Amino acid sequence: MFSTNSLENQLQRWNEIIRNQPNNPNAYIQRGMFYFKLAKIEESIQDFDTAEKLDSKITPYLWQRGLSYYYAQRFAEGAKQFEIDLTVNSQDVEETVWRYLCIARFSGVTEARNSLLPVKNDSRQIMRSVYDLFAGNCATDDVLNVGKLQGVKGNFYSHLYLGLYYEAENNIELAQEYIVKAADNYKIDDYMWYLAVVHKKLRGWM
Repeated sequence: MFSTNSLENQLQRWNEIIRNQPNNPNAYIQRGMFYFKLAKIEESIQDFDTAEKLDSKITPYLWQRGLSYYYAQRFAEGAKQFEIDLTVNSQDVEETVWRYLCIARFSGVTEARNSLLPVKNDSRQIMRSVYDLFAGNCATDDVLNVGKLQGVKGNFYSHLYLGLYYEAENNIELAQEYIVKAADNYKIDDYMWYLAVVHKKLRGWM
């Protein structure tokens, strides 16, 4: 599934599309996502910024830029992006948790938890469990158990977010353990799986 050559080929395809459609914001978003998958974080942000300049209405939908901000260590900008995203998608646990993760990096875990926004209606059981973990209302084993009941995808998300949780807590050993497992043992065709792979690469956990 994950092939650098395949990603590079897709990137070249979007380069060609942009040459022919230089004012198409969606093309820049798509290319930015491939830059991210290739761990080219700054290039991804540049494309997301270009898309926004071409169409300012897409700002609340640029969750991909928020993720890129996190890996560029632009945590305040990441938190702001996710806050804007939540104005149009207030019941998304992932947006809320990524805001938490950004805040934890520049203000600490206590401030992140105290400012965790309420989410009540995310339909995904694994995400409700992840939210409870970050809110301090369940144990890590609870998240793993919910993930196990939902197969490969559930296992992936439980391990990814446990790894991110531990990274916020500055427990790098457990962060590495869970994120490496997410990337290596639970491959799914999902942008967040690529994020786990990028996380490994940028942290030198290959």
